Amino acid sequence: MKMILAIVTADDASTVTSALTASGHRVTRIATEGGWLRRQSTTLLLGVEDDRVNDALQLIKTNARQRTTEIYVPAEGVGALPFKVETGGAIMFVLQIEQMTSV
Repeated sequence: MKMILAIVTADDASTVTSALTASGHRVTRIATEGGWLRRQSTTLLLGVEDDRVNDALQLIKTNARQRTTEIYVPAEGVGALPFKVETGGAIMFVLQIEQMTSV
């Protein structure tokens, strides 16, 4: 069994979660915040059988879209300058689960 931790933007969390649950995956959502842009994100936790890991990863990739966002960076003498950055998509970690217990 594997644990997938997927960090997606808050904008994509519902779409990703719906796609995963429609495919039979169980998902836990945790509201989080990114460190660099200070934007809301969502961390998804999925316990997945080994033979379904690729299915879950593909669903996340398909439903978490990248986008270009404009942020303003302070500039001396000017105030702030616009700067475009890529946001969105997903960061995914696949971890081996050695033991799972329920109480």
